[in-house]
Amino acid sequence: MNKYIDIIQNSFSGYYNYLVREILNPHWGNYFYWLIAISLVFWSLEIITPWRRNQSKIRKDFWLDVFYMFFNFFLFSLIIYNAVSNVAVEFFNDGLKTIGIDNLSFFRIESFPYWSQLLILFLVRDFIQYFIHRLLHRIPFLWNFHKVHHSVKEMGFAAHLRFHWMETVVYRTLEYIPLALIGFGIDDFILVHLFTLSMGHFNHSNISVPLGFLKYIFNNPQMHIWHHGKKVPNKFGVNFGLTLSIWDYLFKTDYIPSNGRDIELGFENDDEFPKDFISQEIYPLSKK
Repeated sequence: MNKYIDIIQNSFSGYYNYLVREILNPHWGNYFYWLIAISLVFWSLEIITPWRRNQSKIRKDFWLDVFYMFFNFFLFSLIIYNAVSNVAVEFFNDGLKTIGIDNLSFFRIESFPYWSQLLILFLVRDFIQYFIHRLLHRIPFLWNFHKVHHSVKEMGFAAHLRFHWMETVVYRTLEYIPLALIGFGIDDFILVHLFTLSMGHFNHSNISVPLGFLKYIFNNPQMHIWHHGKKVPNKFGVNFGLTLSIWDYLFKTDYIPSNGRDIELGFENDDEFPKDFISQEIYPLSKK
């Protein structure tokens, strides 16, 4: 028990010190400033070449989404997630050791060329996340949490990071074992995280970029807006790919009847959904 208490204490102090260092010491591997820089790039593109020209440059709920961005990436980890996840991983590993398993990894992935490690992590992680995303829409309990993300009424880059903290728990929990079997930790390789962050911003942004045949590989604003559409042909949703659209085409969940620029966003009875951060965080916990 003392070991787990030490992990909790070290997690709080360790993450706090990490966050302070990130803020006070900009460097090339600094995720805090990369988040800000990537966000400013997409916001600038939305201002310079907007897809929906009648949409305000500071769109509806823009500042709410900006707060979500920093809360989900940093404050949530500082408040509780980093400590709880570290304890959970240690508890899980201790459980494996009791049955004689010291390491879940089936591969020495670190012996692979660096570029192939990046590619494998990206493809496997995105594939897993596609199916987790489908679960968020199909299981009512999870859908109540995912509604926070779908409460966006005007699309823009920052809408990417409006989501309930429970989604982080669900994604990281379900990702952990498959990635561990290959030899990855869920926080490996900042390059993969920066690329997927950029693509998530791109998919939600108010810009239009012709991708040609690449639209069948990479997600994009003209595809992802239909995922947020209030009226779609499937009650469980469409276009679930996070970074790659290829999963939707392979598993027949793609849907792009038109460019979707001006479609209504949201979900049924979303006018009754809370509008402020605290109420949105509490909402799923009050539902059966």
